[in-house]
Amino acid sequence: MKQRLPPTYFFGAIVLAVAVHLVLPLQQLFHFPWRLIGLLPLLLGILLNLLADRVFKKHDTTVKPFEESTALVTGGVFSFTRNPMYLGMTLILFGIAAMLGSATAFLVVPLFAALLDRLFIIPEEEMLDDTFGQQFRQYRGRVRRWL
Repeated sequence: MKQRLPPTYFFGAIVLAVAVHLVLPLQQLFHFPWRLIGLLPLLLGILLNLLADRVFKKHDTTVKPFEESTALVTGGVFSFTRNPMYLGMTLILFGIAAMLGSATAFLVVPLFAALLDRLFIIPEEEMLDDTFGQQFRQYRGRVRRWL
């Protein structure tokens, strides 16, 4: 069976957040125009993903999970988070939840982050440790997984 990539889960989380907002909008937390505040994390998340992708390309290493990395990327956005793309997706989802405004949409955000952590981040970090050893462990000691 082919491994599903993070964007599959990301788009699924967006659909789920919208669905629970429409079907079960328990409490409206934000009303227009305050819902537009969600544009901030959404845009920041997009920027993080674009910057991380650019750094990966600069170092000529893979962006795809579970493919062997040819370089340990520690600069740019990777100097303050080890997972800027996953953080970016989570921020985008948080922004969408804020723009929807209901409490139920926000419930999807921590579930999505936990899913990313379990399915991708932990196994990827094990691979990086195997590939880069002490260099990765030093980086891991300096830079947080999320923020």
